[in-house]
Amino acid sequence: MIRTQLYITDEEKTKLRMLARHSGRKQSELIRSAIDEFLAHNSASPRRDALRKCRGMWKHRKPEEFRTIRGEIEARLTP
Repeated sequence: MIRTQLYITDEEKTKLRMLARHSGRKQSELIRSAIDEFLAHNSASPRRDALRKCRGMWKHRKPEEFRTIRGEIEARLTP
């Protein structure tokens, strides 16, 4: 583990201290848990993985099929 410092408000510190006391966990543990959750939800990898799964799914389509589908989509989007 790497030690780091961060600035938090007095209110954040108070709430963190109370949460640690009520949960029986250390403040540092709560902070690491919050960081892990934030990174899991904001990581580019799930999006990248989804895009990789889609790769090649249209490779057997003919060019005229793209034009037809594109036209249908544009028709739906036009008011």
